[in-house]
Amino acid sequence: MNVIFMGTPYYAEAILKRLLDTAGINIVAVYTQPDKPVGRKKIITPSVVKTLALSHNIDIYQPTRLRDEEIVAKLLQIKCDYIIVAAYGQILPKQILSHAPCINLHASILPQYRGASPIQQTLLNNDDKTGVTAMLMDVGLDTGDIIKINEIDVKKEMIIGELFNALTDVACDLTVDVLKNYDSYEQVKQDDFLSSHCGKITKADGEIKFDNAQVLYNKYRAYTPWPGIYLRCGLKLKEISLIESYSKNEAGKIIAINNDSIDIACKNGSIRIKKVQPQSKKEIDSLSYINGKRLALEDYLY
Repeated sequence: MNVIFMGTPYYAEAILKRLLDTAGINIVAVYTQPDKPVGRKKIITPSVVKTLALSHNIDIYQPTRLRDEEIVAKLLQIKCDYIIVAAYGQILPKQILSHAPCINLHASILPQYRGASPIQQTLLNNDDKTGVTAMLMDVGLDTGDIIKINEIDVKKEMIIGELFNALTDVACDLTVDVLKNYDSYEQVKQDDFLSSHCGKITKADGEIKFDNAQVLYNKYRAYTPWPGIYLRCGLKLKEISLIESYSKNEAGKIIAINNDSIDIACKNGSIRIKKVQPQSKKEIDSLSYINGKRLALEDYLY
């Protein structure tokens, strides 16, 4: 079968690699976002999907606007059986949606967490389960009919990198499964009443207070390494764990100094901090930080 692939980040790269390694699937074109400046020196860098496609001599398209008439017309000339979309970053116009079945691999159990940050939202909500949904795309945002969902358990200590890797593996298997067995799956309409939405993550989302230990820890799981979690003073909490979430305390008080960490009270619950990073400085252990600030037991970390 001939497949057009659309995707940009590592999640998409892994899926594309699996498709390239699968007999009977021929990638006829790859669409990915334009090269972008990266790092402090703003070096123009291709997406990982583009790099992979180049290594396999696949035709690559990087339109700034997929909706432009000439871009659409060019795509419609490419004969394909399916279009696979994985974190591409652009909305597909109606003409492309009608060209071939457009299958999106969305990292949530739809209709839950439609939108840009489903993996983070899973961790923010402390969910026990998540999954990947193979969905037949329509003009809405993650609103199309469901082809198949593969679910996994979410361990309570998982941070986003681990969950991302687990869901990527699920997405790779699911993509091949759906392509090879597309006609055997009955498509199911989503229940919009049960839907929820999650937007793009911004740096401001990482600011935390010592209010609720569970909420703080969920943010740590969802936002490590970016945007990270930090206090209003700019101090980043780089390595933490949840002690408990039920006690009532004075927020920010140092309640224990351990051999390699400090325990901090929240209004509800408490956390353990092993490493921090002061603003514009290198990461250090929490004991060195409080010693440098001359903080002791029952002082406050702000």
